[in-house]
Amino acid sequence: MPSSAHPTAPSANIAKIRERERVRVRRPSREEALDAVRTLIRWAGDDPTREGLIGTPDRVVRSYAEFFSGYDEDPVALLQRTFEETDGYDEIVMLKDIRFESHCEHHIAPIIGKVHIAYLPSNRVVGISKLARLVEVYAKRLQIQEKMTAQIANTLDEVLQPKGVAVVIEAAHQCMTTRGVHKPGVSMVTSRMLGVFRADPTTRREVLTMIGTPGSGSSEHV
Repeated sequence: MPSSAHPTAPSANIAKIRERERVRVRRPSREEALDAVRTLIRWAGDDPTREGLIGTPDRVVRSYAEFFSGYDEDPVALLQRTFEETDGYDEIVMLKDIRFESHCEHHIAPIIGKVHIAYLPSNRVVGISKLARLVEVYAKRLQIQEKMTAQIANTLDEVLQPKGVAVVIEAAHQCMTTRGVHKPGVSMVTSRMLGVFRADPTTRREVLTMIGTPGSGSSEHV
């Protein structure tokens, strides 16, 4: 891809995303987090001081740092560097089957699936690895799938200002496969269409055809 960089969207759009990202809470100390895990182990009915569990609080806290690293990432910064030298390319750009792992904000149970992202450039494109990293930013937070779908699409739309954005997510939620109703093999599909993908049925059909029918292939996120 050409190397000439270009500033991204107007400051008003950047400010809108920054405002959404500004919500922060006071994080407890690491020792407080370790004590919280020990409390949950006792609540489960076991002894956090026995040999097999004594190192578990440390492992859980380190796992949480990885699971929820998206709170420390800036989605705007990922999309800051864009490129205009595309030799007039003006068709759909798509990245399919971006695997992600997230956690349901209601039960902190895993959500595992894949994201399909497409956009129709206006006058600039972004490196494809940035699309995958944008998924990671929002996946590595406590989530519901509907909100994550909207966050990815809205951020791409506001920062890149393309002619259209399409985001489709299909995922399995372990809050309903391993607890509650216990229904394994069920995938949830959500989508958000903006710009021409929302307004033009022909363009919408084109992007959905490129994605294919969600859930129709083999799935590893069971």
